[in-house]
Amino acid sequence: MSIEIQVPVLGESVSEATIAKIYKNVGETVSADEILVELETDKVTLEVNAPANGTITDLKFTEGDNVTVGQVLALMEEGEGAAVKVEADAKATNQDAPVQNAATSDKKSDHLSPAPNRIINENNLNQNSIKGTGKDGRITKEDALNAANSKGTTTNTNSEKPVERVRMSKLRQIVASRLKESQNTAAILTTFNEVDMTNVMALRSEYKDQFLKKHDVKLGFMSFFVKAAIAALKEIPAVNAEIEGTDILYKNYYDIGVAVGSPQGLVVPVLRNSDKLSVAGVESGILDLALKARDGKLSVPDLTGATFTISNGGVYGSLMSTPIINPPQSGILGMHKIQERPMVVNGEIKIRPMMYLALSYDHRIIDGKEAVTFLVKIKELIEDPRRLLLDI
Repeated sequence: MSIEIQVPVLGESVSEATIAKIYKNVGETVSADEILVELETDKVTLEVNAPANGTITDLKFTEGDNVTVGQVLALMEEGEGAAVKVEADAKATNQDAPVQNAATSDKKSDHLSPAPNRIINENNLNQNSIKGTGKDGRITKEDALNAANSKGTTTNTNSEKPVERVRMSKLRQIVASRLKESQNTAAILTTFNEVDMTNVMALRSEYKDQFLKKHDVKLGFMSFFVKAAIAALKEIPAVNAEIEGTDILYKNYYDIGVAVGSPQGLVVPVLRNSDKLSVAGVESGILDLALKARDGKLSVPDLTGATFTISNGGVYGSLMSTPIINPPQSGILGMHKIQERPMVVNGEIKIRPMMYLALSYDHRIIDGKEAVTFLVKIKELIEDPRRLLLDI
């Protein structure tokens, strides 16, 4: 029985993906749940697996092609006998085909898989000049990429300095498009404040060992900011809302997106129902998401549906920034590097560990007064973390 392998649902507001890698070619046998194709969106890398045992009979696309939800990626014949049938069909086709001369049959193009073939065609490369490092001298994807990169290195005739031209990855193209779309659609403003980290650092230092021993997870600063943000969101609900047409959707739940680094770049997995989690629950949840991001195991649901986002550029040394809103959200909080600075405290100059905070918000839905009040609320809660416990 022939089975269609289709592009699965990619997640909220995501309809297109790029074929990052094809693992099985026509004629190859596959086992149930074995990976066939790897898809890449602006949010996540997604694996498409075989639904049953069988043999690949047709591939509709090549690596680098764009596909949409529901499109047929490949066809497979179910069952152990499928491989024999495919082989027999191939022999019959070869017998009916006209005889080619030896020069033609030995062309490298006869041995090209879809990935290097696409790269060669897109970059107008001479495949006969590319030395193949694969089996029997075949050109691999890496061989084609190296040739394309070598071609892309040119000399600026004005300055005599080398310039390397490298095609943007599809992931980077989509991210760039969505960020620009955010700037073009939302009326983005950013308000700033600074927070004295003295008390929260002292609290963390005093209890971090006991916390680790009891909860088996380290106590960081992010959990304090998540809890503070939730308290501020409850006080200023517009920051947790979104615009839909001419309506405003006020969300009475708190799914917080937490930006973390991954091999593919910055991703924003979602900590679900954060208001119902303890400090330990928040820390454990963030750790789990960070490990999944590192190992490339984040799923589409992990990355969609956040109501508000927190980004910590301070881990990379950023002192101040203006974060960009992730639509359809209406706000994003930017944390930054903790730096000791002289501050006036009760009429005296003292050295304090200070952090700049930034709130970028959509002015179409959030007024300036609300934005400032929101950020001041977070500042107050972080500077006196006892207020988080007392809910005041």
